[in-house]
Amino acid sequence: MLGFSLFFCSCREKDPAANLADSYRKDNPFDTQMPKISAAYKEAKRQKVEAFFNKTWGNRMNGSFLVAKNGQIIYENYQGYSSIEKKLDITATTPIHIASMTKVLTAALVLRLIDAGKLDLGQDVSTILTPFPYPDITIQDLLDHRSGLPNYAYFCDEKGVWDHSKTLTNQDVLNLMNEHHFPQQFPSGRRFAYCNTNYAMLALVIEKITGMTYPEAMKKMLFEPLKMSNTFVFDMKDKDNVSQTYKGNMRLRFDHLDGTYGDKNVYSTPRDLLKFDMATYSPNFLSAGLVEKVYKGYSYEHKGTRNYGLGIRMYEWPTGQKMYYHNGWWHGNTSSYIKLKKDTVTIIAISNKYSKSTYQAWKLAPAFGDYPVKVDKADGEE
Repeated sequence: MLGFSLFFCSCREKDPAANLADSYRKDNPFDTQMPKISAAYKEAKRQKVEAFFNKTWGNRMNGSFLVAKNGQIIYENYQGYSSIEKKLDITATTPIHIASMTKVLTAALVLRLIDAGKLDLGQDVSTILTPFPYPDITIQDLLDHRSGLPNYAYFCDEKGVWDHSKTLTNQDVLNLMNEHHFPQQFPSGRRFAYCNTNYAMLALVIEKITGMTYPEAMKKMLFEPLKMSNTFVFDMKDKDNVSQTYKGNMRLRFDHLDGTYGDKNVYSTPRDLLKFDMATYSPNFLSAGLVEKVYKGYSYEHKGTRNYGLGIRMYEWPTGQKMYYHNGWWHGNTSSYIKLKKDTVTIIAISNKYSKSTYQAWKLAPAFGDYPVKVDKADGEE
């Protein structure tokens, strides 16, 4: 936890972000050394993955796909255009909007702050964001989607609430909730309800605790330390320079909801996300006790195999096998991050041209372990 210690000890100084960057310049403190996979293993798995890719996408993909074992890439494929109009190819270094996969990264920084003693899972959000109009909602309620908060995308569509010609910000979301007191869906902790407002609020929590903007904090405290050089938080002023988004060959336009972050709005690449995934295996990234809480389900009010931990979805099969993942969808962007933790396998698919095929990536799991995968309605969930 050296990086955090140096950062928080320097908070009284003029430029804490610069001090944080200095603390990471020597080495990546989250580097994880894993056994090298054999050439025979790599080739056998590559053939299976390539066959899966050809069946699922073939030459129809407009995006990025990567599969790795122990952090070592077995197969990757990059196809299509980041801008059809400009004929800009998607390559291994082309950042694409990862939609709700962003939540995994937001949760990671919040959890790091908890490990550093600057937050607590059971801390009331109203002690950090003031005023906050909903009592008895904790940081954990936001992380595991059990807060009951109303969805900002929905209440901003109510008559007279928000002028759609203006770009909504995270602070605007909080201000609107304070002004209108939209009803909670249910009392906090009662049940699971996936809601983007939870992670928009977590982004504000990050800003309050670190004294940086969310984009700055993510860059200085996560992306730079992990050498995720092609990953950033989107800013509307750059909307013409980033990877565009499509449905068919029709370019989709940005709208009033494209200014909020934490729940979405990170652009990244599979190689960068692989760096993040490998860091999560490092004992320096999170303490063992907190890791256990991250990969634990919190929603058992309904029987089933699906659950949600702290910033991660999961399948918990009766066989005892588990698979962790998070999907995303925003405009024409779809994404899927699959973490086969027991087998240290990473599967990442990102597309900037709307396609449900992205959500099929998890069906590769049986190629790496005894995962009782079957198709159900969860394929398209965020």
